[in-house]
Amino acid sequence: MIPPMIPQEIIRRKRDGAALDEREIDFFIKGLTAGSVTEGQAAALAMAIFFRGMTRAECAALTRAMTGSGKVLDWRSAHLPGPVLDKHSTGGVGDNVSLILAPAVAACGGFTPMISGRGLGHTGGTLDKLEAIPGYDATPGETAFMRVVKAVGCAIIGQTEALAPADRRLYAIRDVTATVESIPLITASILSKKLAAGLQGLVMDVKTGSGAFMTALEDARALASSLAEVAAAAGLPTVSLITDMNEPLASAAGNAVETLHAIEHLTGARREPRVQEVVVALGAQMLLLGGLVAGLDEGRRRIEGALDSGAAAERFARMVAALGGPADLLERPRHHLPQSPVTLAVTPQRAGQVRAIDTRAVGLAVVALGGGRTRPQDAIDPAVGLTRLAGIGAPVGPSQPLALAHARTEAAAREAARQVLEAYEIGETAPEQRPVVIERLGA
Repeated sequence: MIPPMIPQEIIRRKRDGAALDEREIDFFIKGLTAGSVTEGQAAALAMAIFFRGMTRAECAALTRAMTGSGKVLDWRSAHLPGPVLDKHSTGGVGDNVSLILAPAVAACGGFTPMISGRGLGHTGGTLDKLEAIPGYDATPGETAFMRVVKAVGCAIIGQTEALAPADRRLYAIRDVTATVESIPLITASILSKKLAAGLQGLVMDVKTGSGAFMTALEDARALASSLAEVAAAAGLPTVSLITDMNEPLASAAGNAVETLHAIEHLTGARREPRVQEVVVALGAQMLLLGGLVAGLDEGRRRIEGALDSGAAAERFARMVAALGGPADLLERPRHHLPQSPVTLAVTPQRAGQVRAIDTRAVGLAVVALGGGRTRPQDAIDPAVGLTRLAGIGAPVGPSQPLALAHARTEAAAREAARQVLEAYEIGETAPEQRPVVIERLGA
């Protein structure tokens, strides 16, 4: 018997553990796009999927339906002289890699049409970081988007009305209904955007650790496997790197502060080793996947050279200006980026070394400051956040703060400081250093 095609029946079947067929999934996603499926119904299906999971076939069908809910870009008419490549991170704290990586790959001959999301749960969003730049148009429209990619080599924008609109709606619902940490939903969300962007190759940065959605390494491997299998079925060559998120990647967490951090990395004013290693490792994989280098060692040298020569910084500056931002952002970032009126040092009572960090709690402290959302319609304060975050093994004490809290009010700064203090474990000795890039999976 064919089940009736009504949203609540589809929700009931998934709630009871049934595998949905492609027809049901397509019906539900079309309804979500058109508005005939309500936000509550979408939240209910997301929760049912969270608990019941999906087969690979269901996940692939969901990915296809969300990709097909809007336009799919075709770069053949642009006659680009290089491969169309992208990278995506599963989300973490202090992860501003996209702002550095996209222009670095562009400087090496790749073309990166990066469609990024907003913050999700405790994690920051690349789109929110870029919108801290005055005038930056994160939704420029397809024609302008393609023009900037062709002229500059990269453009980082948000989902437009035309590209994967069903995912955009479901993404916001997942953010506020505790249904983020679902491998099928993460897979379909990521790949629907990337397939809609018309890519020829994708490199995934799958995070694991206390600040990742996949806290356990085996769960990160399961997500990487899901992404690789579904992407391969869709004809998109994909490689995944599993990277460490047991501490914030950069020493800044927040929107304007992470953008400033990325600018300083691009210009060479400050380069932190963990960020550099992730940028170079991902970039080398992208160049190899695109056929721009013969091996990973050459890829690493090319990415490092793009950063050291200033070519990557130049591409970033051109991208920002082409999308409406200030032409002198790299020369005067503190003049253009918003700054909070209150700064408070977060100091532990005793000296020691950082042994562990609840990185998720650090991200939630940024959300509580106003740097993230608790409802889809919430506005973000781009100026707030945390800087000078101490990493694992760092010496800290009354004269060596764990972080600086940037807030709108003294009360908000004190509350953020309390949360950060609770997130850090301090001991007499430092633990063994872990590699930031843990392993590679995929083609």
